[in-house]
Amino acid sequence: MRVSYGEIGPQRPVVEPDLEPSWLDGGWATLARQWVEEAVEAGLPEPNAMVLGTVDADGHPCTRTVLCKGLGEDGVLFFTNYESDKGRQLTATPYASVTFTWIPLAHQLTIRGPAERTSESATSEYWKSRPRGSRLGAWASHQSRPIASRVDLEAQLVDAGRRFSVDDDVPVPGHWGGFRIRPESVEFWQGRPNRMHNRIRTRLVDGAWTVERLQP
Repeated sequence: MRVSYGEIGPQRPVVEPDLEPSWLDGGWATLARQWVEEAVEAGLPEPNAMVLGTVDADGHPCTRTVLCKGLGEDGVLFFTNYESDKGRQLTATPYASVTFTWIPLAHQLTIRGPAERTSESATSEYWKSRPRGSRLGAWASHQSRPIASRVDLEAQLVDAGRRFSVDDDVPVPGHWGGFRIRPESVEFWQGRPNRMHNRIRTRLVDGAWTVERLQP
């Protein structure tokens, strides 16, 4: 049976004006944060979720969804286990692409650039904001490695809980921290009928940001 899907585009009457290069006059980060805030205000689930693209040792693309924990002129920030697949891949090939997709708003944002590990102080600052259970989970999970069963995985969490009593401050694991993607290319996509979408891309060229419209 063939299933026909509609075009990705506005799920409601278009009230937003057409995306123009002038929207980036204040810099790409201003508009990017505005779009995130609009997704939050619209009640979209996980408005800070983004698809992270890396390459493996064979040069093959790998994607997964992670949560953005910082977005500004200095880049896009997220945290992970450095020994996970994405952690090892970014260490070997420190370049990445992330895409935010807010389908009900007909907005998409893609950012590409080199990736670098954050400082210990930046990692520690974010770590303190994580719930105790999430901190224990970072100790319990050997991320991306095989495990025999769910029971075994939950047993590792129990062991982590025993290692750090309720009164203990769970420290940051040495294998855990942040990556910041420094933008070289940022593209804003705005859905429009008949697949005539608006695409505005800004790129860092010889130390200056250029802005151009792309055909859909």
